Amino acid sequence: MLQDWEKFRIGIHDVKDQLRDHVYGRSLKAFAGGDQARDAVTNTEQLEARRRHMRERLLAEIGGLPLRDTPLHPVTTGITQRDGYRIEKIILQSMPLVYVTAHLYVPDGRVSPDGAVLFVCGHGPEGKLYPSYQRVCQCLVRAGLVVLAIDPMGQGERLGYRDRGSDKPFARLVAEHEHAGVQCWPLGDGLARYFIHDIVRAVDYLSSRPEVDPAKIGMTGSSGGGTQTALAMICEPRIVAAAPGTFIMNRESYLFAGQAQDAEQIWPNMSALGFDHEDILLAMVPRPVLVLAVTGDIFPIEGTRRTVERSRRFWDMYGCGDRLQLAEDESPHMYTIPLAQAAASFFALHLLGKTIEVNADGLVLEDGSDIRCTASGQVFDDYPDARKVYDENVTRLAQLEAAREALPETERRAQAIAWIDDRVRRRRPVCDLNPRHQRIGSWQGLTVQSSIWWSQPGLFGHGFLFAAANPGPEKRPLTIALWEGGTTRLQAHEDWIRGRCAAGEAVLVLDVAGSGALAPNAINGKPLRGVFGTLHKLNMDLLWLGDSLAAFRAYDVLRAVEFARSPQGADAAEVRLYAEGRFGVYAEWAHALLEADTVPLETAQEWESVASWVRSEYYDNTGIGEYVLPGLLRHCDLPDLRGWRK
Repeated sequence: MLQDWEKFRIGIHDVKDQLRDHVYGRSLKAFAGGDQARDAVTNTEQLEARRRHMRERLLAEIGGLPLRDTPLHPVTTGITQRDGYRIEKIILQSMPLVYVTAHLYVPDGRVSPDGAVLFVCGHGPEGKLYPSYQRVCQCLVRAGLVVLAIDPMGQGERLGYRDRGSDKPFARLVAEHEHAGVQCWPLGDGLARYFIHDIVRAVDYLSSRPEVDPAKIGMTGSSGGGTQTALAMICEPRIVAAAPGTFIMNRESYLFAGQAQDAEQIWPNMSALGFDHEDILLAMVPRPVLVLAVTGDIFPIEGTRRTVERSRRFWDMYGCGDRLQLAEDESPHMYTIPLAQAAASFFALHLLGKTIEVNADGLVLEDGSDIRCTASGQVFDDYPDARKVYDENVTRLAQLEAAREALPETERRAQAIAWIDDRVRRRRPVCDLNPRHQRIGSWQGLTVQSSIWWSQPGLFGHGFLFAAANPGPEKRPLTIALWEGGTTRLQAHEDWIRGRCAAGEAVLVLDVAGSGALAPNAINGKPLRGVFGTLHKLNMDLLWLGDSLAAFRAYDVLRAVEFARSPQGADAAEVRLYAEGRFGVYAEWAHALLEADTVPLETAQEWESVASWVRSEYYDNTGIGEYVLPGLLRHCDLPDLRGWRK
């Protein structure tokens, strides 16, 4: 019986696409608002104000940038001579003990300072040695440009994590970005802050080289490197020319592409502020920009073309509309050789003042220990004291905890509850519950019904209500039960349900947004709760809107309490909460907002604290983003909430 009900599909309303439709609807409204705001920019003063505002908000949303007042301590570990250029193997410290491995390509005959390009890598696990990236760098150096190619964190020679039980790096490509990046969210930070900081310090290093004119530094990269180039276009004013590759599009086209993105590519709240990729281009006006795109990309070419076309008028305001260009190639997602040649000609013109067409014949693919910057091939093997984002997060956490503890208890509690209330409840439009019920059977002297009610406009909550078949005239107490899987995991909780009902209670097994019978249809081919799966993608879209799936679910608990009390709902005499495992965080956040009411909360197998997870270097990341309320640790942690409810 319970086994059959675990497969129950709600038949009185279509709920499988409701989460997607809600998120997409809010996103489209935000995108339209951004278009309207940019359309209202009609002069250079308004343009300057918008890009200044967007830069300030972006930096604020990712936690600001680390200080850059520490020495780089650059070390050259070797030089490899090639036909027409040399490769210097460089290790520098973007922060103390944060080692960045890089190749510096220097053309033969460079005798005075001139143009240089910072090359940033996409998500190729080999980093700067990824074959297509090597070809790009060689095209650029053949054009007479100095090129600095840096390994991103978690790629190339900067792998910081090992698979459990082995000495091998994480199996999934560039898995470190997500693994460490999600741990930034509860701190109120974003992984992008560290990518930007590495870029800023790389520009510092280039500016220090005698072969480089600091006023002639450009930047390019593809895919994740296109993301980094975009971030630099917004945040690093020393970049005087940029060629972002296979990334520039618009948020709407990518929304419907059904793809998710790595943590450094998620910029919280920016869609809600009207930000879109036009703002990336706008940030460079009137400096020259060449947008690189391929027609078969996962980043939709239609969005790329629209963004470039709509942005051209910003350069026209300065009388230099020809400085924004678009180069396309017919290819799947990659930095192709034709795009590399286009970028080389673009940078030669704008950084060297030369018109050059680069011959791409005979490009060399470097491989082997002779081209490594480190002796072992990995920073974390050569430098036992090396730090990674995990270490920075732990340091940031300790600072936040100290700041919280410095506040008087009453003030800290009031601020924390107000903050949770703002994230969970105040942003939601109020709507009637309008519950609907469907009796689905009997079980061991109990009636079982499926109930849905409006949690938010467009979003139903759902639960199975177990109650005595012959209750008598008195109202019964009711326990709302919350655990992972909700109504799809009844058998595992059979004894608990029977025990509560035998004690005279009714039980409402709750499905919160995206779980149980409310689990959405798949948007892409990845597992529903897996990395980059449907729930991951929708949660990331919510972060862009300044919201989160965690806040949705806490609000669902509040609305379930209203349903339990409503005469049209469960009409309970009193309401209690029971929560199990990590799903308990939703009940704990909701309970913090119910302190004026009498709603006891019982938890089992509770999550020790969010801080303990941030301090876990290796952890189970299955669906981990679903439990993150971004910025929580700036205000409180789970032990605080437990102490305040006693």
